[in-house]
Amino acid sequence: MTQDIRRATSSDVPRVKAVTDAAYHHYIDRIGLVPAPMEADHAADVAAGRVFVAGDPVVGLVVLRTEADHLYLDNIAVHPDAQGTGLGRRLLGFVESRAGELGLPEVRLLTNAMMWENQKLYERYGYEAVERRADGPYDRIHYRKRLNSPPIG
Repeated sequence: MTQDIRRATSSDVPRVKAVTDAAYHHYIDRIGLVPAPMEADHAADVAAGRVFVAGDPVVGLVVLRTEADHLYLDNIAVHPDAQGTGLGRRLLGFVESRAGELGLPEVRLLTNAMMWENQKLYERYGYEAVERRADGPYDRIHYRKRLNSPPIG
């Protein structure tokens, strides 16, 4: 898959929402709630320059927030039709490269405790669980990866 990862534009917003919804919809029954990424203000995130996308049409995306001491991966989503192609790994690699470009020493993220697949994926790529806590109705596991860890490639 030779898709470039680029900053999303306003014309990408409908597809960003569609990919996010498709990637997370199957979790609704499992966790008993609509996953937070499905309720995000995608237009505001795109307008703020936080969303990066892959594919034409878009089939994968990340939402990034730059903090003082880390890059926060707010959302990563790959459309079910593109899962298993290595795009998720490429997107995680992009996130780590972006953090390095910004001079940030680590990437942080969280996932719902009921999203077992995500936990296995993050741990496989060197992310360490640092905390589990309830955020409102969500039971979340917080992860981090220090960038002196081996890169995803």
